[in-house]
Amino acid sequence: MLWSSYIVSLLLILSIITSISAQEVDDEREFDYVKGSEKGPEHWGEIKKEWATCNTGELQSPINLYHRRVTMVPKREEISKSYRLGKAILKNRGHDIEIVWKDKNSKIKIRGTDYVLTQSHWHSPSEHTINETRFDMELHMVHQSKDLKIAVIGLMYKIGKPDRFLSKLMKKIKTIPESDIEIDAGMINPEDIKMGGNKYYRYIGSLTTPPCTEGVLWTVNKQIGTVSKKQLDLLRDAVHDHAEENARPLQKVNGRKVKLYVDEINNNPC
Repeated sequence: MLWSSYIVSLLLILSIITSISAQEVDDEREFDYVKGSEKGPEHWGEIKKEWATCNTGELQSPINLYHRRVTMVPKREEISKSYRLGKAILKNRGHDIEIVWKDKNSKIKIRGTDYVLTQSHWHSPSEHTINETRFDMELHMVHQSKDLKIAVIGLMYKIGKPDRFLSKLMKKIKTIPESDIEIDAGMINPEDIKMGGNKYYRYIGSLTTPPCTEGVLWTVNKQIGTVSKKQLDLLRDAVHDHAEENARPLQKVNGRKVKLYVDEINNNPC
């Protein structure tokens, strides 16, 4: 009985450790995005042994989504969304602003697997590119299943009309004073994050920040939204890291298959 209890306790500890290591780091001050810096992207895998995959991984993100290399498939499987109003906090992680949903009552379903929405954050400029075009901003909606698998929805934006979802958060974002500080964001509905269009890319990649965990199921919306210059500047100014960008450089595709889900197959995927 004692031995069985020990095994159960050990498995529980390993499960907790795995869960923690699979997630993006909460305090991003231990690395930066400055090219040539000792803490820059090319050195992330050297900063901590737990981050080694950032340098050695073969399924890293972000990548360029190039139309001539994608496989078009009919969109038989829609992402089933079930987003609900929930308690949330806003957190300054050092290089980005993050929304964390506490209620865990919003989820998506892909291929029969439920993934609970845990957090969302913004990168500027966009991390993924389409046909080598980089956009002004990218939003990541990070989900996790019961067995700790990660699915991320990526939405890209260009300068234009204000994003309505961000407009609701601007006053609160301005009140975050410094890194590693979180504030009550009240009740936020992720359903307010609009996902237009009917085409999306799908591939297996990684988290784009340390520990760069691989096996992440990426869904990147092809339609580009808009965000105002004021909103974009607010997200960058709020973190006070003096960096011009918080986007990881493109990673090698390494022969990975990228699918473009469309309503109908035709000769013009654009």
